[in-house]
Amino acid sequence: MKNYLLIILCLLPALHLAQSKIMVSETGTEVPVRRAAVLCNDQILGYTDAKGELTFRTKCRQIDIKASGYDRENAVVDKVIQVGLSKTDPNTKSIEEVIITDKSDPRALAILKLVNDRYADNMPSSLDSYRYKSYEKISVDIDEDSLQYYNQSLSSMMKMMDRFSMTKKQPEDTAVTVKEVFANSKLFLWERAQEFLYSKKYGEKINVLDNRVAGLNEPLYELMAVQSNRNRIPKEIREENRNLYRYFLTDSIDIEGRKNYVISFREVTYRQAVQRRKFNGYLYVDAATYGLKKIESNSKIKSDGTITSIWQLIYGKWFLQSENLKMKLTNMNMEPESKDKSKAKVSDRSAAQDKTPDNFRTYAFVTSAYFDHESPTDDKASDFRGYTFSVKNSDGSLLQQYRKEPLSSREQNTYEVIDSLGQKYNIDRRAGQLAGLARGKFRYRQVDFDLGKLIGYNLYEGIRLGIAAKLNEKFNPYISPDAYIAYGFKDRGIKYGAGIDFTTSLERTSVIRAEYYNDVMAAGRFSENFWDFRMKLNNSGIAINNDRFYLFEGAKLSYDYDVSNSVSMKLAVRRQSEESAFPYSYKGLGNEFENTSALLSLKFSPFSKNIMTPQGKFTTEKKYPELFLNYEQAFEALGGDFSFGKLDMLFNHNFKNRLGVTGIRIYGGIMLGDAPIWHHYTMNGLAGSSNFKFNLTSYLGFSTMKGGQYFNDKFIGQYFTHRIPWYFKSIGQNSSSFDVIHRSVIGNMKDPEFHQFEFKKLDHLYQEVGLEWNNFLSSYFNLGLFYRVGYYNTPKFSDNFAVQLKFKLLGF
Repeated sequence: MKNYLLIILCLLPALHLAQSKIMVSETGTEVPVRRAAVLCNDQILGYTDAKGELTFRTKCRQIDIKASGYDRENAVVDKVIQVGLSKTDPNTKSIEEVIITDKSDPRALAILKLVNDRYADNMPSSLDSYRYKSYEKISVDIDEDSLQYYNQSLSSMMKMMDRFSMTKKQPEDTAVTVKEVFANSKLFLWERAQEFLYSKKYGEKINVLDNRVAGLNEPLYELMAVQSNRNRIPKEIREENRNLYRYFLTDSIDIEGRKNYVISFREVTYRQAVQRRKFNGYLYVDAATYGLKKIESNSKIKSDGTITSIWQLIYGKWFLQSENLKMKLTNMNMEPESKDKSKAKVSDRSAAQDKTPDNFRTYAFVTSAYFDHESPTDDKASDFRGYTFSVKNSDGSLLQQYRKEPLSSREQNTYEVIDSLGQKYNIDRRAGQLAGLARGKFRYRQVDFDLGKLIGYNLYEGIRLGIAAKLNEKFNPYISPDAYIAYGFKDRGIKYGAGIDFTTSLERTSVIRAEYYNDVMAAGRFSENFWDFRMKLNNSGIAINNDRFYLFEGAKLSYDYDVSNSVSMKLAVRRQSEESAFPYSYKGLGNEFENTSALLSLKFSPFSKNIMTPQGKFTTEKKYPELFLNYEQAFEALGGDFSFGKLDMLFNHNFKNRLGVTGIRIYGGIMLGDAPIWHHYTMNGLAGSSNFKFNLTSYLGFSTMKGGQYFNDKFIGQYFTHRIPWYFKSIGQNSSSFDVIHRSVIGNMKDPEFHQFEFKKLDHLYQEVGLEWNNFLSSYFNLGLFYRVGYYNTPKFSDNFAVQLKFKLLGF
């Protein structure tokens, strides 16, 4: 009896492991491969039978498959695994080139169409509510198969270095090189555990349960909020990418008792087998629901990268179960640095024989697991309060609760080695600087510098250089003074300002601000309250050919508050002196006036995701639609010369459809009452006076309209763009596409004779159409050609034509 108990106890660990089945066939012919060895860490788990099949159990996440006469392959462990082995015989290459066609299989496309049609219904977000957790591990390391050879090469290199006669004695505290770090630890390690909540009533909430990054003592919130593709349509099946891949229906197999279609795919530029590989990967599609079960995607050269995503059917929806990614980063040469070799005074041949020219590849590894699913859940408003992201813990002390397997000794060493290097080289500060760049700031210790105010150009100031500095949360989390100064080389004027923020809450945006300023601005410029850094940068060239500016000096008191994750509000009162910087008179009263006014600004962005950081709110994912509203009321009180009301709005939306990607921007404003021209609206012309119109893009600008020519007291405009779902490659690696664009604006002005200066009111529909080439010649710029049509079109071609350049990263 004891012997039976002993046998049972020995078998328990094996019974705990999930059983997997692998099917191995020859690529191209689909003939089963017999006697193919399946290995885990170079230990043979078994051999395939005459059907090319093997059932096995293993703790490994990844296995290798090899057979005589075939190239070695690897695969992520799953319940059902299908692998194709390619013959090593070079003569098979010509056969594969014949088999591969440059047209997708219509049957595969029909299945993918159903996958896209039903994707929303198959997603977990179609449930009324759900809750689940995840654990992710991201690292940078050398491939495990190369570690032994790497350490041997490192040892050889160090022996050679010892033979060099150094001219100077090296200090004991010599900097640790990347090569030495890899000997005992990974170069980078990041672990994160999260909880995902969803309710149709309250929306989405993501709780960071714990987080740790090797080398960082302070949590990096911007990095913490980076998400995987768990709720995004994979790029391999998106309709707009149909021209980038070719799809072939390969087979159908049973996985967990459910029939699945197997669709192989490859890139369009993948015209012949690279390293005997015919396809980039495989899609597994559930035949009953047309939900994605699995994606195996590889780079053209498999050693450059692989990714495997697996979904599971829970509560009738397809939840992401796991993801495994391996991506090549760089090559590491084990030869000594050239500067070290130059120090060597040894000329004997034995030293040259000790060189180790071995190259080792470094990879990024990502493993994700999703578990503890619940649906439906008890919805509580308190669970969804605040921003999208909430950080519950960030010191790594709770990660053990969520790990699926303990850290290896190499991973444990990573925290020790990289943490010590982090303290030595102040990695926290460098990481903070990188995070600040996402906000348009450069951080140095306790000071943030605004990159958006370093340099600018407009027709009035010419080149404008400036510096803006603000004391950040390291100075004081609740009090933050700031100041700026700028100089225009054309007007030779100095502009400056100073202010102070009083933060009343660290849980959400709640800031009282007082400021003083003396500056200039283009007359009639549209309000940019609550615009993010990219929007402002995109619109920074709006006055590049406009010299109608005004000077203003005054003070403002404001309160900025986030009502919820979706709604932001700002209330302000200001008193300022204003003067035109161009020949102008209003009603014969001159060009200098006093203005006292109150302002209310609102932003509504229901689907954007935000997180609160020590530096303030950070938008981790911008989603459309979004709405901006501004209202200003001027008073004939406290020395004010006018009483007027001014309302403007901006609506942005960007969405995908069967015909491509469509973007819509609607904006407008109205001014009621009497006020100088700078409180009206300019129509945002970008063109200069030359016959050839070339300009940089602007968020609200018209490339064919002359700058500073049109002013209205009421107007409405629209910007429409549509991306044609045809993607191609010209030169280089970036995919290109074309956008069709239409811009228009119309308005009017009451009593234009009150304003004594040369201008026109725009009271007919102004239109221009354009075609924009995205990633022009594989660059990071978009090239647009625009033509004016309609009422303001002229017989002369050059008057109506303009060329526009746009930096790709500025987006919609």
